[in-house]
Amino acid sequence: MKDGILIIDKPQNWTSHDCVAVCRRASGAKKTGHGGTLDPMAEGVLPVFMGRATKIMEYLDLDSKSYSCTARLGIETDTLDIWGEVLEERPVSGITPEDIIERIDMFRGDISQMPPMYSAVRVKGKRLYQYARDGEEVEVKPRRVHIDSIDVTSVDMERATVAFDVTCSKGTYIRSICADLGRALGCGAVMESLKRTASGVFTLDGALKPEEIKQMSAEEIEKRLLPADMPLGHLGKAWMSSDRARYFCSGNSIRWAQIRVEREPERANHDRFNSRGRRYSSIYCVYETETGEFLGIGYRDKANSVMKADKIFADAQRERR
Repeated sequence: MKDGILIIDKPQNWTSHDCVAVCRRASGAKKTGHGGTLDPMAEGVLPVFMGRATKIMEYLDLDSKSYSCTARLGIETDTLDIWGEVLEERPVSGITPEDIIERIDMFRGDISQMPPMYSAVRVKGKRLYQYARDGEEVEVKPRRVHIDSIDVTSVDMERATVAFDVTCSKGTYIRSICADLGRALGCGAVMESLKRTASGVFTLDGALKPEEIKQMSAEEIEKRLLPADMPLGHLGKAWMSSDRARYFCSGNSIRWAQIRVEREPERANHDRFNSRGRRYSSIYCVYETETGEFLGIGYRDKANSVMKADKIFADAQRERR
């Protein structure tokens, strides 16, 4: 099984881990991981990284997410979704679609959001859902998140439901948006359904259901893999000759004068750092000039005027040739 990324359309009642396990068993891949956990209630885009493609996951941690959500008005639960224990019900009479559209505008841009108690956020080394299940109280601090866009797509006052699309930063809880919208309207609200339609550059186009994957051979799965460098367009892009590539793939530094830069990293990522403390403004996807092969990810050491390897992909691929 070659390295790559498989896009899963996660069904409701499946965990993200369940989906990864199906991919691992069907493909025989030894190393797998997923990007952006989805709650069991949620559906939609779940990228599964296979083999050395798991190495790129740290470069995607701030990618935006897009969702289609339906909120149910007039109810509050302990989990902030329709599956939770009902805490209170209130009438929705008097609330108009115009009221809803007006209130939802308050969620655009940078907002402060309180994570749900039934969530995987850690406080003092323990996840919030563990405190909730144990009946323990703990101080939870609000977090800053960014809402790129949020738009009402339909309102059904007979069913007391509101459907909306939202694009937001990593770490945003759509359940919290539903609950906060309900508070702003004075009637309460919970999340009734949620589908992630995009995760960074990944969409539902060509996505596979886990049940489909169970019926596929490893060869069929391999044909559906996206290249490991596909979602790295926000990094820089650089090229080196085949003789330099051999040195680079062995972990050696390459003089910057021997590098051809096609694209500089996006300025929006210049203040970000990866897990090794590399500034994103100095990180590049590296390719071999003669073959176009993706060699790995390197970073520019300006002090010594060299390109150094951060993550290598090509050496294992070369061994298979």
